Amino acid sequence: MKFQVLSLIGHAPHPLTGELPSAADRLEQVLAVGEVAERLGFDAYSLGERHAGPFLSSSPSVLLGALAARTSRIRLLTGVTVVAILDPVRVAEDYATLDQLSRGRIELVVGKGAEAGHFDLFGLDEQRQWDLQKEKFELLRRLWTEEGVDWEGEFRPALRNTTTLPRPYAGPPRIWHGSATSLNSPELAARHGDPLFTANAIQPREAYAKLIAHYRRRFEEYGHDPKDARVAAGSGGLLIADTAEQAVSRYRDLYEAKVRQSFRPDLEGKAGYNTPFRTIEEAVADGPQLIGSPQQIIDKVLGFHEVYRHDLQSVTVDAFGQSTAEQIETLERFAEEIAPVLRKEAPSTLWED
Repeated sequence: MKFQVLSLIGHAPHPLTGELPSAADRLEQVLAVGEVAERLGFDAYSLGERHAGPFLSSSPSVLLGALAARTSRIRLLTGVTVVAILDPVRVAEDYATLDQLSRGRIELVVGKGAEAGHFDLFGLDEQRQWDLQKEKFELLRRLWTEEGVDWEGEFRPALRNTTTLPRPYAGPPRIWHGSATSLNSPELAARHGDPLFTANAIQPREAYAKLIAHYRRRFEEYGHDPKDARVAAGSGGLLIADTAEQAVSRYRDLYEAKVRQSFRPDLEGKAGYNTPFRTIEEAVADGPQLIGSPQQIIDKVLGFHEVYRHDLQSVTVDAFGQSTAEQIETLERFAEEIAPVLRKEAPSTLWED
């Protein structure tokens, strides 16, 4: 198994103290943790993209460029690139430039995004979100795999003999499809033989297992070799303690205050937004959150793997407002006490072939 650190770059007051760092300090924290992730041997670092809500992730390409300059080995991913609201020509140019700067370390995770508000922000019809996603992804794919592209579509002006520059560093970067609640992304990924990145962040495991099962079945039906069906899985936040009892005692107030802070009454009952795991006991026992002792977390990730058969596990250490020092301590414990066991128990050849 491979491991990634993900940040959506949330910028809300601390759920218990109300403290709010400056935007500059919060962004520096994200870059500093990225450098530590490389030092600790994590395989990838991923930054989200949000254009609504309390987040500072509206320009992930800028931040990944800064991180590319401060690292040399770790892969740099997006989580996700909201291709449905973007111009595929601009996406092709920006991320190919990053691919050159990082000498081939860029990979995209594309999706329609988790905030409906960004469609209005960019003057787009939310009802057409999946049509936007499909058309723009397929144009991006052509721009990275072809030169002299002729193209006509519904959502942007036609292209004639177009070659975007720069070209990617060593062939098209891998594109994953982010999947949270709908079969549309697994279907699109399967059709093109691309890997799937399941959110695995809020809903019960069975909801994500259904999407992955659809992806694997359709992947093979489209004529692709089933062994090439790569899957990655997110998680709903990482909190480590020495024992299960210490985890509950230490993090109860923090976890449950964050759940209350993040609750969206306007989206109650809509899959993918409000967690059904309201207490820390529920989160530890059944939620996608990785909270507990090292052994509890190992067992939970292996439980994910039994169902998902995933190659890449993503962890998030800044979901609950932890300080930079606390995030680094958490990553160190994961790298030292958890990752080696999971690499042995669930080996993967991702990024080795």
